[in-house]
Amino acid sequence: MLKALCYFCLSTLTFSQLASASEHEKNSVNIVVKPFSAEYTILHKSSVVGTGVRELKNIDNGLIEYSYHTDIEWLIFSDSRKETSTVALKNNQVIPTKYHYERSGTGRDKEYQWRYDTENNKAFDMIKEREKTIDFPINIQDKLSYHLQNRINLLKNPTQKHFVYPVISTSGKIKNYVYQYDGEEDIMLPYGLVKTIKLKREVVEKNRITYAWFAPELDYLMVKLYQAKSGVEQFEAQLSKLSIDGQPVTK
Repeated sequence: MLKALCYFCLSTLTFSQLASASEHEKNSVNIVVKPFSAEYTILHKSSVVGTGVRELKNIDNGLIEYSYHTDIEWLIFSDSRKETSTVALKNNQVIPTKYHYERSGTGRDKEYQWRYDTENNKAFDMIKEREKTIDFPINIQDKLSYHLQNRINLLKNPTQKHFVYPVISTSGKIKNYVYQYDGEEDIMLPYGLVKTIKLKREVVEKNRITYAWFAPELDYLMVKLYQAKSGVEQFEAQLSKLSIDGQPVTK
């Protein structure tokens, strides 16, 4: 369950006037990202074990700060973590610039902090004070920013079925994360009843599978997340509250 919580970090953003645009216009229009706060109830085997909050803020110099934090209490297990990605957004491409991760609770505490200069193929480990030269792919993402890029891609092309993201790990290695379209469902959540599309990510070598549900009526907000390993549920997250620009969004 400790490792599973790392995947609880999908992004939220809004986009206007896309539905009526032609395919050419969709590719040329810049997606509008607004500040938001999304709250989730976290469950384990149908029991509520904690809460999660994801936020997106516009900060200085045109950058975006996307973050999430979770607090879990289950039997003698406790886990608190926060992950923050600072990115630039250019022509609907998310460009990571900083990444910070902190985790405390049962087991070993962890912290990672990186700064990226993707134009010059440099990555600086701010904790260990070391620089690495990395041949970054043009669409490189960090372990949180790729979820924001996934949302943008869904908004650009809602019929897309296959998604591949090169993601740099906390050790500086790059690995492709792959998501596949897995159907449509109407689901009941603490937030209410929503129509969704479902994506699936399967990591065969770790026998782990993750499902994520997105609501077109909420501009493809992630409204539910479920992960299992070796056929055993690790956690589930369900949307409970949402606000955009400080204003509540309800059914």
